Amino acid sequence: MKKLLTLAVFGLVLSGCSKGFDMPEPTPEPTPTPTDPTADIKANVEKVFGVTFASNHDWNSTTNGTVTLKFDSSVKKVAVLASLSLTSDGDGIANSMKVLNQVETNNQTSVSLSYDAPSANQALYAAFYTASGCVFKKIESNTVIMDQAPAKARTRSETEVYRMPEGDFAIGKIEESWAAQRGWIPGEKLYMLADDDYARLKMDAPAYSDEYMQLFRDVIFSCLPNGKNKNNLLKVMALGYTDDNAYRVTTGTAPIIISPVYKCDGSPNWGREVYNSDLYYYYFKPEALENATDPVEFLQNLPKYKLIPFNTHFGSDEDNELRKNDAFAALYFGDGTPEIGTKGSFTFPPGYKIGFMVRAKTDSEGSKKQGELYFDGRLNTKINAWPNFSSSKLGATDPRATWFKLNNRVLQLWESGTDTDFNDIILEIEGGVEDVDIIPEFEYNTYTFCFEDREIGDYDLNDVVIKATRKSPTQVEYSIVACGAYDKLYVRNINEGKITDDAEIHSLFGVGQNTFINTESGANYYEPITVTKTVDASFSFLNESTQPYLFDETTGKQVKLSKKGEDPHGIMIPYADFKYPLEKTCIKDAYTEFNNWGQNPVNSTDWYTKPVEGKVYSK
Repeated sequence: MKKLLTLAVFGLVLSGCSKGFDMPEPTPEPTPTPTDPTADIKANVEKVFGVTFASNHDWNSTTNGTVTLKFDSSVKKVAVLASLSLTSDGDGIANSMKVLNQVETNNQTSVSLSYDAPSANQALYAAFYTASGCVFKKIESNTVIMDQAPAKARTRSETEVYRMPEGDFAIGKIEESWAAQRGWIPGEKLYMLADDDYARLKMDAPAYSDEYMQLFRDVIFSCLPNGKNKNNLLKVMALGYTDDNAYRVTTGTAPIIISPVYKCDGSPNWGREVYNSDLYYYYFKPEALENATDPVEFLQNLPKYKLIPFNTHFGSDEDNELRKNDAFAALYFGDGTPEIGTKGSFTFPPGYKIGFMVRAKTDSEGSKKQGELYFDGRLNTKINAWPNFSSSKLGATDPRATWFKLNNRVLQLWESGTDTDFNDIILEIEGGVEDVDIIPEFEYNTYTFCFEDREIGDYDLNDVVIKATRKSPTQVEYSIVACGAYDKLYVRNINEGKITDDAEIHSLFGVGQNTFINTESGANYYEPITVTKTVDASFSFLNESTQPYLFDETTGKQVKLSKKGEDPHGIMIPYADFKYPLEKTCIKDAYTEFNNWGQNPVNSTDWYTKPVEGKVYSK
């Protein structure tokens, strides 16, 4: 102790006297600069993405609200729907209508529904479902009233707006069908007015409103998407209007009026197939078909009457345009086989069945794509198998058309070529025929939660992927679909069924921690872990207190959805068809417009609808 004390005193003396000597001051040790994790994260983000993201970006692509729907006692179910996209995907109209929330009415006449919707939606609709159809109304305020009963199709009083053509209309030409010329139906004849009479037969038709045209595109191209790779045959068959159901029954109370409203010919190189084609019809007493020894032969031998040369309405280069301004009334020429000069009447007897055929033609008068195409699939056995049509993948007796009803308007949708989208020709049928019952169903909208587990990450945003779907006002379905991480991870804030707060994700899938789950192309596929959770009727995916998030036991960190000014380590995409990136593929490479959105949140708001093939996961 003594020696130490002496040294200490000596040190104090030296220290106190130093200023009296020409001695340098001792240099203090530099204070270490603390590491700034925020700066490290920011630097990594800029390195990975190559851009600086907007400081005010909240990474939110979703909006929410509540709407009150009012209706009458005929309504059995109500829903809130969103039209999500109306842009070309290179193959036609890439539109989709999704259910945001729906509920059975249970004899109520007023219901309030909360909903979350993609911010980039084209429109929100209220849907009122009855036993015979559905009425859609655009949501433009907090209350929507159904003021259009969907019980009946357009009636005589509604069709009296048409000024019927004057003068007589008689058979002016009789030709062999192409089926007869090919030997398929020997002796089959087609009956036509004189060419000039079709201009006289054409009537002015009341135009669709802008609102109805938007609804038409939103609903039709959601239920039956338009494009050569869509193949809507299964949906058409599910509607049930095939064979005997292809026919409508005449009421005898009003003329049968048909308006061409839409065509999609595609490239002029394909011969302007619709523009050059014609609509035909035929009719018969139901008992005559029932008594026929061979019903198909009976239908084949009925006279087929030309009603609409499509080139009298559509322009030669018109394509993917919707308009209603012309209409044609079908003529009844009596029973039996007519002759040149047989006059027609705009009044059909009640109780007849009326059927339809399109005589498909192209610019060429050769045999490239010509043939009679029938709504009734039983009459298509030859044409569907003909080499120039067989690429459509239609079976021998598959129909070439279907019925659809949209806000009381009965529509007829045709497949005249080989793409099987059933949107080549769309007609509206009004007046003296019985109604059809069409109740369209739409898929629920699904929200995708994508997380990056590490603060210094590669931003493939597939370290944990969760899909969430609102099934009803109080039921939400959650599915863990992927895990592209080796950390020990837990999903919090679901806590339902298997997905409890203490259930490690890899163990839920029955694999070891060093296993990627559904993030690598060609690797083993694992079925998602799915639970259904009961929620409050006011539930919203935008409520932070109910949003799923991660706990990373390896790092001791929580990973929640990104907030304003943060990096995109957790985002929720309000899109049912969202495909998350493959392992180690940055989201900017899987979605080339992501950076545009990140730099300015008002740009490229639909970035998540445009994945790069080969860079996103597909089962």
